[in-house]
Amino acid sequence: MNAVEPALRSLALNAVVERIKAIVGDAGWLQQADDIEPHLIEHRGLYRGNTALVVRPSSTAQVSEVVALCASAGVTIIPQGGNTGLCGAGVPPEDGDNIVLSMGRMRQIRSIDPGNFAITVEAGCILADIQQEADKYDRLFPLSLGAQGSCQIGGNLSTNAGGLQVLRYGNARELTLGVEVVLPDGRVLNGLRALRKDNTGYDLKHLFIGAEGTLGIITAATLRLFPKPVCTGTALFALTSLDAVIDLLALARAQTADLLTAFEFIPRFGIEIASQHVAGVRDPLPAAYPWYVLLEMSTSSPHAELNSVMETLFESAMEAGGVVDGVVAVSEQQRLALWKIREAVVEAQKAEGASIKYDVSVPVTSIPRFVDEAIAACRALLPGVRPLAFGHFGDGNVHFNLTAPAGGDERFVPMTEHFDRAVFDLVTQYEGSISAEHGIGRTKRGALAHYKSAVELDLMRQIKAVLDPGMLFNPDKLLLPAAAPPRRANET
Repeated sequence: MNAVEPALRSLALNAVVERIKAIVGDAGWLQQADDIEPHLIEHRGLYRGNTALVVRPSSTAQVSEVVALCASAGVTIIPQGGNTGLCGAGVPPEDGDNIVLSMGRMRQIRSIDPGNFAITVEAGCILADIQQEADKYDRLFPLSLGAQGSCQIGGNLSTNAGGLQVLRYGNARELTLGVEVVLPDGRVLNGLRALRKDNTGYDLKHLFIGAEGTLGIITAATLRLFPKPVCTGTALFALTSLDAVIDLLALARAQTADLLTAFEFIPRFGIEIASQHVAGVRDPLPAAYPWYVLLEMSTSSPHAELNSVMETLFESAMEAGGVVDGVVAVSEQQRLALWKIREAVVEAQKAEGASIKYDVSVPVTSIPRFVDEAIAACRALLPGVRPLAFGHFGDGNVHFNLTAPAGGDERFVPMTEHFDRAVFDLVTQYEGSISAEHGIGRTKRGALAHYKSAVELDLMRQIKAVLDPGMLFNPDKLLLPAAAPPRRANET
């Protein structure tokens, strides 16, 4: 490379940066090291990048103008929401030859139509704020995540976020009626139509939902709302096996008129570490059991008697076998205590030492075999490793995590790639997905290149080339270049 070229690129980037500042105004950009630092780091500390400028537009028009300028100058753009993702999709590359386009100032709720059960919001809206706005009108926006107090809806859509209520309401994709998107050439695709039926050809919004900012920048979205639940039933069941969990799910869906909102499974190890490390969490039952299910149903009918429905379900499950004990929440305090156990499993794992985490999905009926075989495969690689399989059983999403052997083992982290292969090979064998709800980002792009079919990868690259021929939108995420050798996962 000619030594002059980097200097010329730097001069060109500096010129673009100054023009961007003029577009967005003094409140629309950050450049001081302390100010931009939170935008450079993946929140778990896995990656740290660099950037020439953090741009904070306040309108779609500003986003469009900034993108058009960058397109003409060949400047890379890294779209960023709340930067709470788990795969590094929002972190800029290390070279700093880019701008980070942060959506945090675009927080307007543009409109809400309770009668049409729809709300239109800008991409920078915090998820919890959308939930609260819907609640004012006796409506529910059901997307629910651990990071909902800081994550932004644009990022939720860009990763097709899942969460705790997918079983009832679906992923972010199913909750979206329309999107407004700034394309890589600066044009604006306005698809903010609050329609349930629009059979006029390709449904273009689905190109951008789950694309992790590689095809366009979502600037606003029209989202589905639902009747606000006024009655909830919650219980924790203890079971003898994961096969019994399948039977319980089928029975629960039938006996509750399919009112299930959540169906979460937790192993004994999860209960133990949650009780040990998280204040306020207690072992919910007097005896220990191999598996537990946290089950919740809800309805908007004020006349429903969900506690009696839950008690009938409990009795039927005990009679059928498999379920051996349990507790039904009879107050909101008891309900929150049961949910605290589920939430504490993630927090408690940090206190147990180093961990490797997988977010995968398989058909629901394959979960018991997958979990058993994955546990056996990982223990064969490293005796003493402590698997922790839990998550959203009702929609097939298994958070298959590994905790280092008790007391630590220096071989654990260096063996990550071997664990990756064992887990992902099994996922593929069961026709599952290596990413259920966290996305691909930077962490899994090598694994995607290995496990996705050649036809699927080719089509994805063709779509990328058509929409973003300059490869300027989040170019180091999701897809490896066609000539790059595939790696399995956790690449740095």
